[in-house]
Amino acid sequence: MTIYIQAEEQVQRNTGQIRLYGPEAFEGMRKASQLTARCLDELVTMVKPGTPTEKIDDFVLEFGLDHGAMPATLNYRGYRKSCCTSKNEVVCHGIPDRKPLREGDIVNIDVTYVLDGWHGDSSRMYPVGRIKPFARKLLEVTQDCLMKGIEVVRPGVKTGAIGQAIQTHAEAHRYSVVRDFCGHGVGQLFHDAPNILHYGRDSEGIEMREGMIFTIEPMINMGRPHVRVLGDGWTAITADRKLTAQYEHTVGVTKNGCEIFTRSPAGLDRPGLDDPS
Repeated sequence: MTIYIQAEEQVQRNTGQIRLYGPEAFEGMRKASQLTARCLDELVTMVKPGTPTEKIDDFVLEFGLDHGAMPATLNYRGYRKSCCTSKNEVVCHGIPDRKPLREGDIVNIDVTYVLDGWHGDSSRMYPVGRIKPFARKLLEVTQDCLMKGIEVVRPGVKTGAIGQAIQTHAEAHRYSVVRDFCGHGVGQLFHDAPNILHYGRDSEGIEMREGMIFTIEPMINMGRPHVRVLGDGWTAITADRKLTAQYEHTVGVTKNGCEIFTRSPAGLDRPGLDDPS
């Protein structure tokens, strides 16, 4: 049985209950999420051949501190970086390092800022220089998958409809959807109920209600959906070492649909994809 509760001012832990937030919480989420979106906008000019992902991580920390926020990932369950940078076959949780980005790479940068207690969680794919047509297509389809999932968000619809929309579009292009990771509730907690699966059927999941806040973050593989986690305990890669891509937004369910909190203020939700091939 699904239990929905009005969110309290202080949220201490994930209880499995579905929190329903009010206008003040939505405003807090807008501010945190827009700070994250602005950071991701700034990274567009930084992502180029020769840039170490560690330099990107340093910028994420400095940008957050300059605006009164902290990266949620820093020291989260032992993670030592301010963002995740996942290149090529890395599905998620790639750890920034000194290795420079190379021409033709694709990289997902995942940033979550905590501002005044609220978590703004988002990620985007960035092409590094000129990328291959098949990589560009993967990015385009994955971004479309995210937006098709968002389009079905409204009160009275089950969360399985999000997964169905994403899975249908991905598989129509002969891609696969990663099953090992999912979207999640977010607010005053980094990871909260409910889980948002990126596959399934519209008859499955829980009913969405006004006031719910969660992420949608499909990971789409060129090959099979299977992943494995490396020895560092964080980095997840495609088991067949084929390319993967991910885009993520934080959304809030409204009376008639949803609000995308993390939409780019500069219109850069698709870095590189709106440029000529």
